[in-house]
Amino acid sequence: MQFGLFMMPLHPPYRSFADSYDRDLALIVQADRLGYHEAWIGQHFSERWENAPAPDLLIAKALAMTERIILGTGVTLLAVQNPIELAHRIAMLDHLARGRFYWGIGTRAIPTDLEMFGLDPKQGKEVRQRSAEVLDVVLKMWAADGKFSYHGDFFDIEAPALDATKERGLYMKPYQLPHPPIGVAGSSLGSDSIKVAGERGWIPMSSSNLAPQHLGNHWTVVEEAAAGAGRTVSRSDWRIARDVFVAPTPKLARERAREVLGRNFVQHQFPNRKGYGQLAATKIDPEMPDEAMDVDYMMENIWIVGDPKECADRIRNLYHQVGGFGQLLAITQDSDDPDWEHECLQLLMEDVGPRVSDLTGV
Repeated sequence: MQFGLFMMPLHPPYRSFADSYDRDLALIVQADRLGYHEAWIGQHFSERWENAPAPDLLIAKALAMTERIILGTGVTLLAVQNPIELAHRIAMLDHLARGRFYWGIGTRAIPTDLEMFGLDPKQGKEVRQRSAEVLDVVLKMWAADGKFSYHGDFFDIEAPALDATKERGLYMKPYQLPHPPIGVAGSSLGSDSIKVAGERGWIPMSSSNLAPQHLGNHWTVVEEAAAGAGRTVSRSDWRIARDVFVAPTPKLARERAREVLGRNFVQHQFPNRKGYGQLAATKIDPEMPDEAMDVDYMMENIWIVGDPKECADRIRNLYHQVGGFGQLLAITQDSDDPDWEHECLQLLMEDVGPRVSDLTGV
């Protein structure tokens, strides 16, 4: 099993932007040194707790500070993008990375992000259609030779062919051809995004919010979609995100998790998920009331918290519950004492990793 990071990123509102980004970069540098395989950086425009409106900027700086770790957008919010600008920005970032880059995409966004761009959050079908068109434009533009034309429901594009005399026209393609590996994140029950991953042969990533029984359904959707498209898929490509807190002892792990993960959950995640009706996917028992989903419930049923042995046992149990997966993406946190999370990352890689090295997802 490989380990990666999923960096939403989560930062309490009292943390300055500059300090937030420095903390994120320090974690990525440490993850690179420890041998983490990848790190995905999220995007939001109106979410104060997840303050990364331009993850490509953070990735560009992190590339210069690291050597091996693969960096990815986690995810680019397609609905709010201009596809011409997006195609060029992602292609340029792929060249800066010399291929050490994954492109994570998402077809939805939180309502306040959509409102900022003049989109109606209640028009979910239209948002998904716009996202699909943005993606279609980007992929076709990268594949085009010569003049590129596109006339859809949302975009009318005429890109001139490259004039060899003036060296002007459409020319930019990614470093990785035909495009960087694409990852698709799914956070809902029966996710349409996860279905697309199966149909297109892209990397499926399942949200940290999902209870084990719903995670298993995600892989069923991937397999069925892949079979319908005549593809085969491997569980070794499946990423599952989880809030993880490893410490030297179980007692210390729970104390720290309660302070950090508990703060994030109580102040940010629970009220927002409840407000958007997203708590069902996190319930072990669908009949349980929302109020029963407290920090103790999350710690014992969803999060991976404990000393190295306990965390390894929890990962192994999750692996068997869902039928196997290839990579665990640890959600990055923001402790007031940054040493806590740096120690967590080191223990996860060096003490937990060897205990689950036999789990390959195959």
